[in-house]
Amino acid sequence: MTGSATELSRRDAKRRDTEDRISDSAQRLVEQHGLDGFTMEDLAAAADVSRRTLFNYFPSKLDAVLGNVPEIPADVRAAFVAGGPHGVLVDDLAVLARSILDSHRVHRDQVRRLQHILQVTPRLLIAVHARFEEVCADIAALVAQRDPCLGGVRARLLVRLLVTVFDSVMAAYADGDDRPLADQFDEHLAAARLLLS
Repeated sequence: MTGSATELSRRDAKRRDTEDRISDSAQRLVEQHGLDGFTMEDLAAAADVSRRTLFNYFPSKLDAVLGNVPEIPADVRAAFVAGGPHGVLVDDLAVLARSILDSHRVHRDQVRRLQHILQVTPRLLIAVHARFEEVCADIAALVAQRDPCLGGVRARLLVRLLVTVFDSVMAAYADGDDRPLADQFDEHLAAARLLLS
């Protein structure tokens, strides 16, 4: 790895650490005080960042609590639309899902905390649903680009089935399954394919 690549990697790691610390602090504050029970200044202090740094990462408390919307890397998107990397739609969708899982470090206590605060904070649940729709629409659009004959309804249904598999993985992880999330996703997807075959 070159010096500039190493520096970029360090910068990315530092950015991810700061983002994780802010989100974790925001979730803890919601758990303790409710979404309206703290300010952005309180959050900056809890995360040990300046107010300016906080706003560079998240525009609102709600965004800080939920974290940034996961992004599929451009090269993975391009390979998928071109019909790769395996040439089998469901397998290639699994690669998209793995890219999202691999890009986010998830800790069991954060998953459990987020599940709890979503249950008691309707605004957060509405926001999660909106994000879910945004991510599903993005992936369904990739499916439609790859296979225009599939149709929008079938593309969205396929994506929603994969999201159900993802939800199953997160529930298993929260319940104590310590295996890597991407490996669990592959296992749950294989089980779903067997059930639907």
